[in-house]
Amino acid sequence: MVSMVDDEQFLITAAQRGDLDSFNALVLKYQNAAFTLAYRIMGETSSANDAAQEAMITAYSRLSTFRGGSFKAWLMRIVTNRCYDELRKRKRQRQTTFSDLTPEDADEPPLADDADTPEDIVQARELQRAVQRCIDRLNPDQKLVLVLCDIDGLDYDEISGQVGAALGTVKSRLSRARASVRDCLTSVRELLPAAYRLISEQTEP
Repeated sequence: MVSMVDDEQFLITAAQRGDLDSFNALVLKYQNAAFTLAYRIMGETSSANDAAQEAMITAYSRLSTFRGGSFKAWLMRIVTNRCYDELRKRKRQRQTTFSDLTPEDADEPPLADDADTPEDIVQARELQRAVQRCIDRLNPDQKLVLVLCDIDGLDYDEISGQVGAALGTVKSRLSRARASVRDCLTSVRELLPAAYRLISEQTEP
């Protein structure tokens, strides 16, 4: 019986030999994860779509450089780098805040769990939007390390290599980012779904 890992490796090998259909199958498998990561970094839908699509094109052109390991991690690094390149380009062009780049009615990334109840989905989306607004308030460097660590799951060494910063700098940025998001969520707890508010607030008479 062929495992999912073997099946993916077959697609990768075929794609490296120039089989576009095999690469398209890989794109279909990871496009949602790529978009979600790009959305978390960029903060709005159109830029996330552009970054994810451009990352896929880059991945196809660099397939020969993939030497094994986690294909998803390899692909997500390309997505991250593409987003970061775009953010650095924007920073050079003008100084602005991430909140200015995020329309209030921006589409949300899809929720993965189809088994959720309608109430669960509504509450999760409300929380998601609240968290995203807080993340969008971070400066670009803090936002990037937060996304890479807490959303993409990279460790400190991997993040250090990704962003070109010392390990201590990465840890400092991550600590400040987490504290900022926590403080932000505390300040807007009345806007959060009841299930996600502070326990002390829920138990008050």
